[in-house]
Amino acid sequence: MSISKIRHVLGISGGKDSAALAIYVKTKYPNLDLEFYSCDTGKELDETYQLVRNLEVYLGIKINLLQAAENSSESPFDHFLKLYGGYLPSSNSRWCTKKLKLDPFEKYVGTDPVISYVGIRGDENREGYISTKRNIQSIFPFRKNIWSEDVIQKLFSKQNFDQLQAHAKLVDFGAQQEKISQLIAKPIDSSFSISQKTSAILDTNVVGFNHLVFEFLKTTDYPLASESSFPLLDNEDVLIREDIFRILEESGVGVPAYYNKIDFQVDDQVGQYARSRSGCYFCFFQQKIEWVWLYEQHPELYKKAMEYEKDGYTWGQFESLEQLIKPERIKQIKADYVKKMEKKSQNKSSLLIDILDDSEEEGCASCFI
Repeated sequence: MSISKIRHVLGISGGKDSAALAIYVKTKYPNLDLEFYSCDTGKELDETYQLVRNLEVYLGIKINLLQAAENSSESPFDHFLKLYGGYLPSSNSRWCTKKLKLDPFEKYVGTDPVISYVGIRGDENREGYISTKRNIQSIFPFRKNIWSEDVIQKLFSKQNFDQLQAHAKLVDFGAQQEKISQLIAKPIDSSFSISQKTSAILDTNVVGFNHLVFEFLKTTDYPLASESSFPLLDNEDVLIREDIFRILEESGVGVPAYYNKIDFQVDDQVGQYARSRSGCYFCFFQQKIEWVWLYEQHPELYKKAMEYEKDGYTWGQFESLEQLIKPERIKQIKADYVKKMEKKSQNKSSLLIDILDDSEEEGCASCFI
């Protein structure tokens, strides 16, 4: 990879985490020359577009809206649905993710060296999508471990064992120098996994670990290899869900309206529902209760989602949207959900229970690499 100016990019999915990340990184690291983008499928909720506008105003930036099938007369989703013969995407065949999110992003960055900032929080146990392209490197500012799994795997690989010992001597770990040296020298085996080794070093000295990884990266072909410094190396912040809502509320950008909880009644019980993720209004990752929310709060969109179900293709594996909205079925879904939330609240120390705890991953947020 030829040496050229690194591009720093941040994808806005339309959800709370990526929006808060934009505010956080832009505010904390104002000298970073950040580019912002969002992949528009043409099937987002209005609240998603409003969030994009709010961020542009607050941060004084331009968010580049990327669309697949730019020359098509149809929306990006409809364009590719026709190419796939009406075959609806599903968890087993996420062609929408690739065609509507990943491909436009990779076309946007081309072959330039890129640092992609991803809003996976410190209280989430997932990695998200990691590009297979060598010119794209993911960074996770909200986590204690800001590095992607592929970097960590290479760092602690057997072939780099001796090299890592040498790198560790170049890093000042302060009073933890001896302990860090012992942890680094401890081999990976069945009783001490890469994950355990990473956590042990991070728990001892986050900043030192970041500088160690940075020294290692200089020997690789990752985008950061050509950099003399990187401002996030001294970042020790770990942001969780509560921090995300605080950032959005204090900034005035606001939480996307579809997160607002709405009361519903089933028999003599009261529950609350909302949307727990960003993404297309007909996202197949939605819970049953979220489909009910869509039907009752946005009936016109639910009807449009129903119209896609034909030729044997449905959004759910075992139930069509027409079947889901039969009165007795809606009643059952609501009752089951209330019971689920009650059971969950009993397992928490707090008496408060939040619907958004039920499904944290933001639809296609993992596409923003």
